[in-house]
Amino acid sequence: MARVKDTSKKNRLMKAGRQARSVPTWVIVKTNRKVRSNPKRRHWRQRKLKLR
Repeated sequence: MARVKDTSKKNRLMKAGRQARSVPTWVIVKTNRKVRSNPKRRHWRQRKLKLR
């Protein structure tokens, strides 16, 4: 990937990076372990993004 990225692509990459985080511990505690995992969790090497 190019070192110099346009702003729109960079914003999409940042959003994807935020979505790939795990569920915070306080959410797991508050929901009494009903919410344990993040369905949008993604590893950078295994599942690629379909960005333009």
